Amino acid sequence: MAVTEPATGLENSEARPKGVATGREFIALVTALMATSALGIDLMLPAFPDMREQFGMPADSTQVTWIVTAYFLGMAAGPWMYGPASDRFGRRTPLLAGLALYAVAATTAALAPTWELIVISRFVWGLGAAGPRSLSVAMIRDRHEGDTMARLMSMIMAVFLLVPIAAPGVGASLIAIFPWRVVFWFPALAAVVLMVWSRRLPETLDVDKRRPFTWRSVADAGKEVITHRQTMGLTIAMTFLFGIMTVYLAGSEIILGDVYGYSSWFPVFFAGVAVLLAINSLNNARMVQRLGVTRLLRRTTLIGMAAAGALFGVSFLHDGVPDFWLFTLFVCLVIPAVQGLSPNCNAAAMTPLPHVAGTASAIIATITSAGGAILGAVASGAFDGTVHPFATYILGYLAVATVLIWWATARGRSSH
Repeated sequence: MAVTEPATGLENSEARPKGVATGREFIALVTALMATSALGIDLMLPAFPDMREQFGMPADSTQVTWIVTAYFLGMAAGPWMYGPASDRFGRRTPLLAGLALYAVAATTAALAPTWELIVISRFVWGLGAAGPRSLSVAMIRDRHEGDTMARLMSMIMAVFLLVPIAAPGVGASLIAIFPWRVVFWFPALAAVVLMVWSRRLPETLDVDKRRPFTWRSVADAGKEVITHRQTMGLTIAMTFLFGIMTVYLAGSEIILGDVYGYSSWFPVFFAGVAVLLAINSLNNARMVQRLGVTRLLRRTTLIGMAAAGALFGVSFLHDGVPDFWLFTLFVCLVIPAVQGLSPNCNAAAMTPLPHVAGTASAIIATITSAGGAILGAVASGAFDGTVHPFATYILGYLAVATVLIWWATARGRSSH
């Protein structure tokens, strides 16, 4: 049974071990660990034009988006190195190993002489990023469940979203001062700093709750996860939601530059949407307490579908090139709705399986990252110089996610 901290979810009134992060510091540290995955993406985006130029790609080439895709594929494979191991050995040691791999891969990318080696390094970088990402969720699940977990995940997400708000601007500023490969060096340094800070991280998995690390135990845990309707229905829904976010991350830069001619405004556009995402996450933390996870999930899908339908409609009516401000308006409605669904889906998917939280987190992270990366790559490859493919894929993916969320949260569907 999960240990739920007192009312705020942030403080513990009992005596705290000296030198160990608890309460707000624990939440801050977990947030920073989760943010490493976003830092490995968002800091890169302003460097895309420099990458195209250095490696001889056309100005409108989508080949550069392999920087994002390879990283996501690494994040998809990586959790299997961490989840089952963390259920056996605890969360801290695998997490520190992931941070070390993250730093080494980022350094390799910074020194890589060819595009191919950079892409390979990005895949390994994603393997490293998968540790902090998946194990942070497992650590939260060790301590919290249900609506409380969803509320804390939303609060963490609100702070976590400071990364995409700040990272493109930070990346652009760094590139203005240093060679563009500084966007690889900076995350490597951040990982080293977090390795030092993480020494204060408490072990959240008690020894008596650990599972043997054998093929049989991993297979049994995996079978339990993938046969649970609520968990798998919401996991597949999150895959399509992640696909939408990948479409947005990979496609917004080229749309602003090639469709609208506003490439220099991309960091401002990206940061503006991220501010809305952060505000939405804080609101989600409040609403999940009031409505509960299931009702909030269902309401948010309806809002998201309305916004996605409107984006598709204006794209269709304007031959794929709607007015920039109209495009921006509907992006600012649909992307926060999509992002708001993710922490609630994650909390609801993890709730039934506290005894295999590490393995469950690994399976969820693998499916969502791999599937989302593939879905995003398919959509990015369909770019035709207009907004139409962007709008079409977002609407289609969200429609599938909506059906799955309603099915998984239907009464009587939350058990095996």
